Amino acid sequence: MRENPLRRLIDEGKPTFGTRIQNSLPIGTEIIGRSGQFDYVEFLAEYAPYDLYALDNIGRAIELSPNFCGMIKMEQSAQWHLAVRAMSAGIQNLLFTDIRTAADAEAVVRLVRSEGPGNNFTHGMAGGRIQVDSQSDYIQYYNDAVIVIMVEKSGAVDNLKEILKVPGIDMVQFGPADYGLSTGNLSRDYSTGLNPAVKEAREYTMKTCIDMGVRPRAELNSVSEAEYYLNFGVKDFNLTTDIAILRQFYAREGSALREIVAKSSQKVGV
Repeated sequence: MRENPLRRLIDEGKPTFGTRIQNSLPIGTEIIGRSGQFDYVEFLAEYAPYDLYALDNIGRAIELSPNFCGMIKMEQSAQWHLAVRAMSAGIQNLLFTDIRTAADAEAVVRLVRSEGPGNNFTHGMAGGRIQVDSQSDYIQYYNDAVIVIMVEKSGAVDNLKEILKVPGIDMVQFGPADYGLSTGNLSRDYSTGLNPAVKEAREYTMKTCIDMGVRPRAELNSVSEAEYYLNFGVKDFNLTTDIAILRQFYAREGSALREIVAKSSQKVGV
């Protein structure tokens, strides 16, 4: 059975590094793994078009690189189906959205972990393309899955301490955009800074997670933002998406190209 390096790094208390991707074509995942700089790639299924065959192909692309694994972010309406299908495809780690209460957190742990005597978990023998040799391997595969939850609703921040007490929650990601919508504290955009109330909630979330032994993850638009999170004791980092990277590149380089051509045209009187 293939090792889950994200689980190992968390168990060892070491930093983790990921990046996000919306393109379901396997070449994107393959390139990220080939870089050797990331422990996992997160497929943003909440936003992206995909089918179940795409999940299998992402799983295959992940396996081309050593010490590399996958994660999937799912919209709430699809979680019960998609979590099982993603894991059987080889995308072992799971990011659940729209958590509001401890009961919500308990529900997502139940659907990931393997059903057995003395528990109320619900994940059965979901056959798929992952290679395991025995039923005990299946159980270990489910148990090794890293469960991440979004804290992005006002209820989640209000109930944060109770949510973090739920066994099986490994990591928390604060979602400033959704939290701003949920509370009516909208931010102009990320580049000009968050609404003060949203920033306060983010810092409260990070501090509370660290105090209660659950790892908070930082999503970075740029590496220059890492120092801010390191000062809070954050160890887990996830770089921006392929879509954002391409948007920034084409806006910057396209503008620069137009400027160079315009200057050249002025010189020759065109």
